[in-house]
Amino acid sequence: MSNGTVAQHNYSKPLTVLTSLFFMWGLITSLNDILIPHLKAVFTLSYVQAALIQFSFFTAYFVMSFPSGYLVEKVGYKRGIIIGLLVAALGCLLFYPAAGTRSYPFFLGALFILASGITLLQVAANPYVTILGKPETASSRLNLTQAFNSLGTAVGPLLGSLLILGVAVKSSTEIAALSPTDQLAYAASEAASVQHPYLILAGLLGLLAVAIGLFKLPKIQETHQAEAVDALPAKHSVWAYKHLVLGAIGIFVYVGAEVSIGSFMISLMAQPQIAGLAADVAGKYLALYWTGAMVGRFIGGVLMRKIAPGKMLAFNALVNVALITTAIVVGGHVAMWSLLLIGFFNSIMFPTIFSLALHGLGKYTSEGSGVLCMAIVGGALVPVIHAFFADRIGLLPSFIIPLLCYVYIAFYGVKGHRADLEAAPSKGLQKAA
Repeated sequence: MSNGTVAQHNYSKPLTVLTSLFFMWGLITSLNDILIPHLKAVFTLSYVQAALIQFSFFTAYFVMSFPSGYLVEKVGYKRGIIIGLLVAALGCLLFYPAAGTRSYPFFLGALFILASGITLLQVAANPYVTILGKPETASSRLNLTQAFNSLGTAVGPLLGSLLILGVAVKSSTEIAALSPTDQLAYAASEAASVQHPYLILAGLLGLLAVAIGLFKLPKIQETHQAEAVDALPAKHSVWAYKHLVLGAIGIFVYVGAEVSIGSFMISLMAQPQIAGLAADVAGKYLALYWTGAMVGRFIGGVLMRKIAPGKMLAFNALVNVALITTAIVVGGHVAMWSLLLIGFFNSIMFPTIFSLALHGLGKYTSEGSGVLCMAIVGGALVPVIHAFFADRIGLLPSFIIPLLCYVYIAFYGVKGHRADLEAAPSKGLQKAA
């Protein structure tokens, strides 16, 4: 099937179905930001120990991306998506015994399984969206579907604040002062605050797997991209494409920065010198961070039909550098609102880097997606680095770590994504630049 033929089809229905996937994994991922302060209090963790939540979740991307890409290649996009949903549902179900036994390692294991399912969804769905339509509008299309991912990330903290952070965590001294009966009642309510939301998520993921199983998704092979006029000359390996490798670094630092900021915002807003907010109230403010990303993706999806994606990417990254600098220098409520505003400018980054890095790969598109999804491990490593500095120099100054991440993203938007362009200029690639 040629790319011209692909472009003539109307893929609005399958794209609508796929947006539900983006919504669900956005909601699940943002719930980690609620789990961190909750489990930090329950298990009396340091920032580094609490960051193991994100480490366990995002390490799955590194470990499972290539196996997921191989599985999708063998069974196809649709079956890969269904398997991913079922694995994610299993991870959610394991939260029930983890909370019941009050075992932090059990939580981390459940998160890894849950994230393995999400990884498979990402490997299958992201390139599928880029293929369903014209290559020159891939960034715009992926931004619009990712907007629903951001809707999920906005809803997640609101639900988590209500259902999880709404249960006040008592200190060991306070628990010891309770009667045996009250201790059992407290333990049960604390466990249920985590168990019930994830049981509901498991059910929704299962229902979504059934719905997608019944829906007829079009079968599209990457061969049409290899025939497209904007495909780069074939190379001996997917790793030979510099713009892909630089894009993988971009995904690494972007996800790392986004996750770091979301992970520590509630703790930062709770500090008296910043805003002094209660954890459940701060969780609701965190929803603004993710809502900004949703609004920005809708706007960005439209603007990038007129503005070069690379230029918009660089602009947004530089604005975030300025916002973090302002937060660190000024502090107080200004710091809180500056960091929350970063969500709006984060909006277009992941889908734009992803689509620019895949552009022109032809038959290597599926492998390239696996490489990019592996790079999501930045969400595991950067928060730990951020936490290391937070424990030593203070939480607010430690935000220099995501600042450095945005400096690199600005470089990728200006120059990095064009690394292979001079060797094979073409009309389609010039448009994407």
